[in-house]
Amino acid sequence: MNSIELLTDLAQRPLQAATALPRLTSDQLNDHLGGHPNSVAWLLWHSGREIDVQLSDLTGRPQQWEDFREQFDLGKPGDGIGLGHTPEEATQIRVDDQQILIDYLEATLNAFTDYAATLSEADLGEVIDENWTPVVTRGARMVSIVDDAIQHVGQAAFVAGAEA
Repeated sequence: MNSIELLTDLAQRPLQAATALPRLTSDQLNDHLGGHPNSVAWLLWHSGREIDVQLSDLTGRPQQWEDFREQFDLGKPGDGIGLGHTPEEATQIRVDDQQILIDYLEATLNAFTDYAATLSEADLGEVIDENWTPVVTRGARMVSIVDDAIQHVGQAAFVAGAEA
């Protein structure tokens, strides 16, 4: 198995976990367990958004969000990724349909794996950001993108388990 195959396999993990979540009602999806600002809906939305935005930055291609924006109908807060959201902003991310969250996550991860399939091993080693120590390679950024999604879908699974 080479690095591209590993990335492709890794990218399927957040979607597998998201599709394994119990079916939640709108209230459960949007509940803020223990008063925490991040609901299951927010966590799943954020997972898709962070993949989408960062992948678009890497590829120069349009975001999947363009096809989903109207379905989500979140207004300006939905166009961000949630990084730095205040608790009030996070509560504005309200999604009543669990399937649309999974569909968006799937679209972003499919775009990720499609992009990964175009890369070579050498492409993964290309330095794309020198503003960090150590510098960030394309491969490291791609692992980071999926790692963030894995963490947030895992958080969603914890909250969903408490809600169900």
